[in-house]
Amino acid sequence: MISRNDPCWCGSGQKWKKCHYPKQPIQTFDVLKREYKQKHNILLKTPEEIDKIRAASRLAAHILDELCKAAVEGVTTQQLDDLCMKLHKKHNAKPAPLNYGSPPYPKSICTSLNEVVCHGIPDERPLQNGDILNIDVTSILDGYFGDNSRMVCIGKVDAEKQLVVDTSYNCLMESIAILKPGVLLNEIGNVIESVARKAKCSVVYQFVGHGHGIAFHEEPQIYHSYNNIKIPLVEGMTFTIEPMINAGVPEAKIDKKDGWTARTADLKPSAQWEHTVLITKDGHEILTLLKKN
Repeated sequence: MISRNDPCWCGSGQKWKKCHYPKQPIQTFDVLKREYKQKHNILLKTPEEIDKIRAASRLAAHILDELCKAAVEGVTTQQLDDLCMKLHKKHNAKPAPLNYGSPPYPKSICTSLNEVVCHGIPDERPLQNGDILNIDVTSILDGYFGDNSRMVCIGKVDAEKQLVVDTSYNCLMESIAILKPGVLLNEIGNVIESVARKAKCSVVYQFVGHGHGIAFHEEPQIYHSYNNIKIPLVEGMTFTIEPMINAGVPEAKIDKKDGWTARTADLKPSAQWEHTVLITKDGHEILTLLKKN
């Protein structure tokens, strides 16, 4: 009986294990889909599902772009929310945040100003020169979801605010750049933490990105800070990356009155950018990226 370290029977001069030793069959998508659901509760998407998620993501990106254009000094975040509702209705879509969670979220978008980390609720406060604003849009189109957010600087902002805006964007894009099958999930957080620390900023660890597309929030959770979740990325995964970067301490405190608004513990500025991404056969696709961006 030939052993793995014996010369191959074909006369190549190589060991059998490196030449004609039987190779393990490549896993089919159906096998991998079942395995990831059983092991990690992660939903790998079919090409048909991806087309639907891509359409929802493009709509969310379009609506976000329109809201960012409208976000100027003197405009209220409630007016942005009204525009968001109008745009969703125009495209026969629904805003996912409206009435989501417990307590039910009361608006169609999140508008997080200055020291607000995330989940800021639109109101009648006019935008002011020097504000930084995160607008977070999630759209439901034909039952599928697309999620993204961007920062808007109102007029001239100070150096500390500009730092967190720029750092959050760099954290997002540099972490997306590494995405491809085989990359471990925790490498996303490693990149984000490294970029943030170099800029002398901190990474919020109380909120995460998430699987996305068939439902608003799916597995896996995407941690933006150092972590030990070593699930390999595979083709068909769709999820958000949305690093929240603070100028001061990494902790956030949730408003006890509304149950949603999260502010930095030291009330220093915070910023966040977000994309929905797809893991492809050879790399990744940013589903919420507009061509002009």
